[in-house]
Amino acid sequence: MRTLIIDIGGTGIKGIVFDAGGSPVTERVRILTPRPATPVAVLAVVDEIVRQIGEFDRVSVGFPGVVVEGVTRTAPNLDPSWADFPLAEVIAKRTGRPARVLNDAGLQGFGLIEGRGTEIVITLGTGMGFGLYIDSRYVPNIELAHHPFRKRKTYEERVGDSVRKRIGTRRWNENVREVIAQIAPIFNYRRLYLGGGNAARVERDKLPDGVIVADNVTGLRGGVRLWNAT
Repeated sequence: MRTLIIDIGGTGIKGIVFDAGGSPVTERVRILTPRPATPVAVLAVVDEIVRQIGEFDRVSVGFPGVVVEGVTRTAPNLDPSWADFPLAEVIAKRTGRPARVLNDAGLQGFGLIEGRGTEIVITLGTGMGFGLYIDSRYVPNIELAHHPFRKRKTYEERVGDSVRKRIGTRRWNENVREVIAQIAPIFNYRRLYLGGGNAARVERDKLPDGVIVADNVTGLRGGVRLWNAT
């Protein structure tokens, strides 16, 4: 059973195929996210990834917004036209394969968590993604990124990529650590995983205990585990 995992991001759209054991069997394909990132434009990129990627049996999609039963509700870093878009149904029709869609941080978390206690995934990319798991069960669509953090700025406005480019990576790292410190006494997590494109920029030696910087390809294997978890 080969699973095509599509990761739709605000900057890039990635695709890779994993086998049933959660190991990659193709190279990762990455294409820049079109602007404006409407459903028509993004699906054209997905079609190109499908053309390049080879054979697969099913599709898992990580989407940067709220997803309810395969329907996208929000897409803060894409385009407003994603509201109430039946993405899982459309992907299934275009590929001729069964498809599931989940919030992108939620999907990555399935590839990272150990399945014990409270575990959190934060993805650092164009914006900020958040996933919460309790004894391996995913609590869907907690959009912590858009909650006020301090000085009338949201979490995403503290650690998004545009902020990093404006204030520099050193100060951005300070913001990341402040976000972790804010979250810790709220969720009392056992593990917190940092993923996403900017995770590689995190100063690992300054992170508190229990915080792990994750490999993005490893996170994508959550697209395989998604079929057993839900």
